[in-house]
Amino acid sequence: MHLGVDTSPKLGVGRPLPGSPGLQARVHPSDLGSGDTPECKEAHVAGVFSRISSIFQAKANKVLDKAEDPRETLDLSYEKQLAKLTEVRKAVADVATSRKRIELQAAELKKQADKLQGQAKAALEQGNEDLAREALLRREALAEQLSSLEAQHTQIAEKEADLIEVSKTLQTKIEEFRTRKETIKASYTAAEAQTKISEAVTGISDSMGDAGQAMNRAQDKIAQMEARAGAMDELISSGALTDLSQPVDDIQAQLDKVAAASSVDAELAALKSQLGQGTAGEIAAPATDEAGEPSA
Repeated sequence: MHLGVDTSPKLGVGRPLPGSPGLQARVHPSDLGSGDTPECKEAHVAGVFSRISSIFQAKANKVLDKAEDPRETLDLSYEKQLAKLTEVRKAVADVATSRKRIELQAAELKKQADKLQGQAKAALEQGNEDLAREALLRREALAEQLSSLEAQHTQIAEKEADLIEVSKTLQTKIEEFRTRKETIKASYTAAEAQTKISEAVTGISDSMGDAGQAMNRAQDKIAQMEARAGAMDELISSGALTDLSQPVDDIQAQLDKVAAASSVDAELAALKSQLGQGTAGEIAAPATDEAGEPSA
């Protein structure tokens, strides 16, 4: 009978068919998942390393938060801002130096131009027109250089003004930050001191906790030793234990016990005798009437 199950050799053996013991469904390898592919393994390893990295970062952040002192962090930030301000001021000085150098060059060129102007005039007075023209040509070249220097001077002067403004603004902000920094540091120090005082008063701190535990242990030991001493006294009094500081043999102990019992018996007999005498006296006294006569 044909069951409709593919028995082709190219198919792999699968699990038994439901309700048909012994019969197995065959699954082709291409139908299986690709969970064991190299790409999946690489993704899994990457995920593991990502988790490890996150754990280490969390632990490191916790340690750093515990070790960080906000006051030190604020001081460090203030020092960095001062360093930036120093850099800006240095840039202002460099720009001002460049501007001054251009001004000196312009003054020198202007001096040369004035000299050429005088030479051209002198050449014309001597009737040497070609020489005067040459002097004027050189003066024209210097004028072009002067024009270029003036443009550079204008740009550098504007940059210098901008840097000076930036320096002033930065200095103002740094001064404001310094004031806030000192205020925050003072508040943090006060809060820290208050916390330590509160912990010391309420016993939350480690030192107070250790002292309290030591006190409790001492009280427990004292109570234990007092109870042990009381128990030893009771045992010695009952005779169960012997007091080595006052050695007594067993015969003497029995004699002392008998003597103590005899003393108790004697006291008891004396009390009975006293009670007996009082009763007999009451019986022997005659009865009298109201007139003092013996009654019949």
